[in-house]
Amino acid sequence: MTATIQALIDTHRSQAGALLPILHALQDQLGYVPAEAIPLIAKSLNLSRAEVQGVISFYHHFRSTPAGKHTLQICRAESCQAMGSRELEAYAKAALGIDFHQTTADGAISLEPVYCLGNCACSPSIRVGDEVQGRVDTAQLDALIAELRQGVVA
Repeated sequence: MTATIQALIDTHRSQAGALLPILHALQDQLGYVPAEAIPLIAKSLNLSRAEVQGVISFYHHFRSTPAGKHTLQICRAESCQAMGSRELEAYAKAALGIDFHQTTADGAISLEPVYCLGNCACSPSIRVGDEVQGRVDTAQLDALIAELRQGVVA
């Protein structure tokens, strides 16, 4: 993996503001930014490891661990909050045994917040892959989680 990381760094290091393009390339190719990439990036860009880690942790887009097979996003925009998304997210966290930006131990599901799915008329909304679902309640969420764990939903 080190060779892949270094190749991506070398491809983008001459760009202005190279850190973000490098992180995006790693995320796009590997699905996350591995810890072993941090010292390589820091050395290549003459930055401290803390500076690199600070950027990774600041932007929620960047993952430091591999994502699950499925990503479940729960909308946190105002309309969804008014219609129960806070309760739905608390339920999802408890049902999955994880918090936002984490992945279940079986690697099946990653849980992520999202700040508007454009489905406000059908709040609260969630998204798995490219599929948005509205008016989701805990029973529907339980059924979806079961399908995701069984690999029924692609």
